[in-house]
Amino acid sequence: MKDGFISVACGAPKLRLADCAYNAEQTFQMMRSAEKAGVKVLVLPELGLTGYTCGDLFYQDALLREAEEALKTVLAATRNLEVVTALGMPLRVHNELYNCSVIIQKGKILGVVPKTHLPNYGEFYEKRWFAPAPAEPESLPLLGQEFVTFGAGQVFRCENVPGLVLGFEVCEDLWSPDSPSAQMAKDGAVIIGNLSSSNDLVGKDAYRRQLVTMQSAKLLCGYVYASSGAGESTSDLVFGAHQLIAENGALLAERRFEGGLLVSEIDVQRLMYERRRTQSLTAEKEDKPRDYQGFPLTEGKTKLTRCVSPMPFVPEGKEDRDARCREILLLASLGLKQRLEHTGAKTCVVGLSGGLDSTLAVLITGLALKLLDRPLTDIIAVTMPCFGTTDRTRNNAVLLAERMGATLRTVNISQSVRSHFRDIGHDPEDHSVTYENAQARERTQVLMDIANANGGLVIGTGDLSELALGWCTYNGDHMSMYGVNASIPKTLVRHLVGYLSQDGEEEELHDVLEDILDTPVSPELLPAVQGEISQRTEDLVGPYELHDFFLYYVIRWGFAPGKVFRLAQHALGRKYGREVILKWLKAFYRRFFSQQFKRNCLPDGPKVGTVSLSPRGDWRMPSDAQAALWLAEVEALR
Repeated sequence: MKDGFISVACGAPKLRLADCAYNAEQTFQMMRSAEKAGVKVLVLPELGLTGYTCGDLFYQDALLREAEEALKTVLAATRNLEVVTALGMPLRVHNELYNCSVIIQKGKILGVVPKTHLPNYGEFYEKRWFAPAPAEPESLPLLGQEFVTFGAGQVFRCENVPGLVLGFEVCEDLWSPDSPSAQMAKDGAVIIGNLSSSNDLVGKDAYRRQLVTMQSAKLLCGYVYASSGAGESTSDLVFGAHQLIAENGALLAERRFEGGLLVSEIDVQRLMYERRRTQSLTAEKEDKPRDYQGFPLTEGKTKLTRCVSPMPFVPEGKEDRDARCREILLLASLGLKQRLEHTGAKTCVVGLSGGLDSTLAVLITGLALKLLDRPLTDIIAVTMPCFGTTDRTRNNAVLLAERMGATLRTVNISQSVRSHFRDIGHDPEDHSVTYENAQARERTQVLMDIANANGGLVIGTGDLSELALGWCTYNGDHMSMYGVNASIPKTLVRHLVGYLSQDGEEEELHDVLEDILDTPVSPELLPAVQGEISQRTEDLVGPYELHDFFLYYVIRWGFAPGKVFRLAQHALGRKYGREVILKWLKAFYRRFFSQQFKRNCLPDGPKVGTVSLSPRGDWRMPSDAQAALWLAEVEALR
């Protein structure tokens, strides 16, 4: 449970219809397996102690009595187990029969949740046997316990893990427009369990998957769905033991046609953060407070089995990645298209270095002009070679501009920068930050003046990763009239350029784009060595793969350094050692806090993803905020 991770599981035990003793044994054996695996919350199928397809046998007192005996057996066999388990059974209350989820822990019943929405269509006629959940919960004696809360909508709060609140519903409750889980989420439930017995048909699995993932997204919760499988009657239906675990719209784990346990981890901290951020789940005030059942859990470190992407901004599958690239390119070009229409700009001025960022910026500019049905000669691509420019990058910049059909201008700024050094008394042999930044600021001045002379806008090339680290020259490449890359992280920039390199419509650009992709990332502000790049950005500020990972979890989810480090080890630990990750995590926090002043005056730019550092929208932070708290936690990890 460290860092908010709670191990949860769906179970599909073997069952025999109407053989409650056998089903009880299978149930408590599965509970023991779950406990051994470190699971804290286990959800089992609907009516699992009897089987869902018993039909008119539910009228038989013998079956109902044996189901109660089976529950007693399970309670006795699991009195030392901490795992909170929801199992399904029919239960008689006030001479009515209910389809129930019974929530148990350590041999005690925490509560009983009857099904609210009973199907009465197609193959399912539950209203023939069962009554829907009563309007109000009540306390009643059950199986030797003096008070057990019986009713839908209950939530179960962990007494010693902040934010861990559970809720449970049964099968069709999820299908209904007024699912009980909606109110449970408003009452604080962050993990919802569903005990189901949904048969399998062609295409039905996709529909269930959409329901579960969408419910988890809508309610900002973890959703654990367990459906029955082998052992149910196959007279007319087949049950495929569909098991699903979702979190806030993401499917964490899934299995069909297999028994046993499906285990993953729900990140309760992440869900609580998102609820605080969005403020979309607010419980209605009531005249009387609700009663909540509490339960304890032994705290410990949850083993991570869930997938944590090493590049959270980049989808892993090619199809998904290509779709993401298409959408980002469209969003960014639509933003620039609108700005060009609004300002009436005649040209777009782009400083073209032969590197990835300026390449992406000029490609997006080309897409925007195509949307406006304007010629690409309206792009003024400016190359500005200076002391560190290599033949490779200069040639690639020229080739790219020519093959796009842009208007190419070359302005060698070497003499202007040397003159500036004389003006300010700087020794050209002193390759300090002044030496580097003078070049960056001279380039920005050239671009701005060319834009003025040609009725144009300077299109910014800096990306999100550079903004996060402050790896940009204040009033240099930091400044533009519209920053098309401002919310695109470096790891994604590469894939966007690669996508356009493979685009059939841009075939003539393929070779030059591939060579740009192979060029080391560098600002080229220090003199080249034997014609080769001497200044590699990632040697100075660290691997962008790591920084983008940190950026996503620090900014999008507000995670503390310890949790970010743990996730980075889980996702990237095979590539980067512990000390390497810690070194660059510390550098990330130090640079992020010290460079906020640069972000506070950013030019406009289109937001294309969930992380943005625009001071007008997603990120508002004082420039004088201290990093000491975060850096101290990083140091404590060593």
